[in-house]
Amino acid sequence: MQHKRWIILPLLLAILFVLNLSLGSVRIPVQEVFSILLAQESSEPVWKEIVWNFRMTKALTCILAGGALALGGLQMQTLFRNALAGPDVLGLSSGASLAVSLVFMSHAVGWTVLAAPSPWLVVTAASLGCGVIFLIVMAISYRLNDNTSLLIIGLMIGATTASVVSVLQFLSDAEDQQSFLIWTFGSLGGLNWTEIQVLAIILLAGAAIAWASVKPLNAWLLGDNYARSLGINIKRSRLFVIFSASILTGAVTAFCGPIAFVGLAVPHLTRLIIKTHHHSVLIPAVMVAGAALMLLCDSIAQLPGSTYVLPINAVTALIGAPVVISIIMKAKRITI
Repeated sequence: MQHKRWIILPLLLAILFVLNLSLGSVRIPVQEVFSILLAQESSEPVWKEIVWNFRMTKALTCILAGGALALGGLQMQTLFRNALAGPDVLGLSSGASLAVSLVFMSHAVGWTVLAAPSPWLVVTAASLGCGVIFLIVMAISYRLNDNTSLLIIGLMIGATTASVVSVLQFLSDAEDQQSFLIWTFGSLGGLNWTEIQVLAIILLAGAAIAWASVKPLNAWLLGDNYARSLGINIKRSRLFVIFSASILTGAVTAFCGPIAFVGLAVPHLTRLIIKTHHHSVLIPAVMVAGAALMLLCDSIAQLPGSTYVLPINAVTALIGAPVVISIIMKAKRITI
């Protein structure tokens, strides 16, 4: 039965991948998408151009971003043994937002970066912002033995950076605020093939570190004392887990903007299908589920049959928020 449930996730991912390629302002029949993917001739030559040069990069970005955020969320929920911990719980996304806000709203502090910041400048700024917060968190983590205190400190770092961003928005003009606001909505369709390759390499490195941390993650489910009894170095293992989650979250935020709720909701949704807490099974499962959910959200965001595209963050919140509510109600044993 467990093996049959495992088939659901990759099958769902494949279906949503093809569906995502077929939807958009120009509707392409599913059979034509299969023909294009199999390098066969399409009845409309322009459809092949649309699929390979526009929709394929967006679909691959969905897969990479969804899988990375889901894995980062799983690690944070296990590390802090908190069902409501997400991949941005340590303030990394907030650090990226602060750095990007300084790029878009630099006039508010008397700087002049560029009239129109390039995508690579935004990526670099977001990466530096994540990196600074990561170093702060790592330094604090090395001195603390309490994961709960680290969680609270991460939340306070996020609140502090958010307040600085609010001040910058207050001092900036409307045009700069709008540019920053659009970035905060998240975007999955702005990457080219070079950027996707860079993102994939970074995320593979983060996933490899997470896979190497399977034993500590499993041990943490039963508490720090149990982990120590198995001979696990708590501080070193925690640093590796934080490093992995930081790479995954920081890279996605840098290239796609802050995307909420996916990392928080997917581990819980995955456990509904895969009835296990063993991370050697959960890690690949949540990555596939995260990729599938992101493809679903992007397909919904395109408003099939319309030329409008919704912000991806709006759609992920619509799906993720009910999951968070159900977690809280289940924890309190509330039924409707």
